[in-house]
Amino acid sequence: MAVDVTVSREAGDWAENAEWLAEKAALAALAAIYDEEDGPAEMSVVLADDALVHQLNRDYRGKDKPTNVLSFALTEADEPEPEEGAPVLLGDVILAFETVRREAAEQNKAPADHMTHLVVHGVLHLLGYDHETDDEAEEMEALETRLLADLGIADPYAANRLLPDSPDGADPTNHEPPDR
Repeated sequence: MAVDVTVSREAGDWAENAEWLAEKAALAALAAIYDEEDGPAEMSVVLADDALVHQLNRDYRGKDKPTNVLSFALTEADEPEPEEGAPVLLGDVILAFETVRREAAEQNKAPADHMTHLVVHGVLHLLGYDHETDDEAEEMEALETRLLADLGIADPYAANRLLPDSPDGADPTNHEPPDR
């Protein structure tokens, strides 16, 4: 694949293999979605902490709180094409250690699986996927679920789906998709 993924550990008490897991997750998402005919590309994953993500979320999104993952796409339709042979700069995916760890515990998920999901989610944002509408969310979640299954990780949205044979017709638990 013609995509270079750089992973850096900026803050947080990430597991020893976190860089490897982040790179593996990013490459899996890119392999399924990125069109190699677009030429070489570069992206980064930053393993950070809540303080750094809080600052970025406040400064760039106007949300004065930490979140689990932020994606900063560097490719826009109105930007000039890169020079011949130069890589396309896809952008950055930034994870917040404390939030990822807390959410994994709350959702009874392995921290590594939750981190992998958030990297996949963030990369899909870099490639233009979103979840602003129900149709977009359904498409993005289905793709995430398929990519994670290929990595041996259970459907992260399974607990949030309404069971069709639910006797009381109760709504599924509150579904907050990973943040952007």
